[in-house]
Amino acid sequence: MAAVTTTAVTDLVAALDDRYPREHAEEWDRVGLVLGEFDAPVDRVLCVIDCVPETVDEAIAAGAQMIIAHHPLLLKPVSSIAPDTYKGRIIHRLIRAGVALHVAHTNADVASPGVSDALAARLGLVDTRPLVPHGSGGDLGLGRVGKMEPMTLADLTAFAASRLPATAAGVRAAGDPERMIGTLAVCGGAGDSLLGVATRAGVDAYLCADLRHHPAGEHLASGGPALIDVAHWASERPWLDELAAWLRERFPIEVLVSDLDTDPWTVHVESPKKESRS
Repeated sequence: MAAVTTTAVTDLVAALDDRYPREHAEEWDRVGLVLGEFDAPVDRVLCVIDCVPETVDEAIAAGAQMIIAHHPLLLKPVSSIAPDTYKGRIIHRLIRAGVALHVAHTNADVASPGVSDALAARLGLVDTRPLVPHGSGGDLGLGRVGKMEPMTLADLTAFAASRLPATAAGVRAAGDPERMIGTLAVCGGAGDSLLGVATRAGVDAYLCADLRHHPAGEHLASGGPALIDVAHWASERPWLDELAAWLRERFPIEVLVSDLDTDPWTVHVESPKKESRS
């Protein structure tokens, strides 16, 4: 009779820590196992970007024993996890349901393959390299720079909207709509801190999330590359597919991916067309 192979929380944690070493995370980050019994068996995992009440409900309804999230639940210190607090309610619900929680955040951002690799692949970039190389060397680092089939900024914006998960926020761009784009830098998640790096990389355009008015305007006024701003959740969601495929190859478990849009913006209305003046 064949031996029954059981996957435990500790097995998944060890594999995730090997692929996304905790020491590669930023000092301010909080990654790794957040809660859960190490020896608890796991046969179903849900991969999510955000551990919020809705994705917790999704995991419990699916019968998952573990959530692997990108964004930390406990990034900032808390003095209480009482059930009448937002994070406390989530933690109590997870514990009652026997669902473990593991986080891979900035250690997954710099990994190879990591969050920005998945984003670059979704957009068809080739010959990629890190936008900001990691001190450990190799292909590790924040963001990716790659080549693409040349197209106008307007067409690239539409292409990005068609390739990334749909959100109410959609995709917007800054720069000359007719500018030809042949090299593109991307960064999953918030990326306006890397505007100067993208300029020095000599790319035609830079795609990331959470671009702000003044930094974007000053960047363009200084001759920087065109900008494409996408929803934070949408820029990181492609990574979940790559993560899930890797887990399925490594463990005899069912791995689900959440398509629940956790972007906070839920309504988008285009402004009326401006009337041209003669």
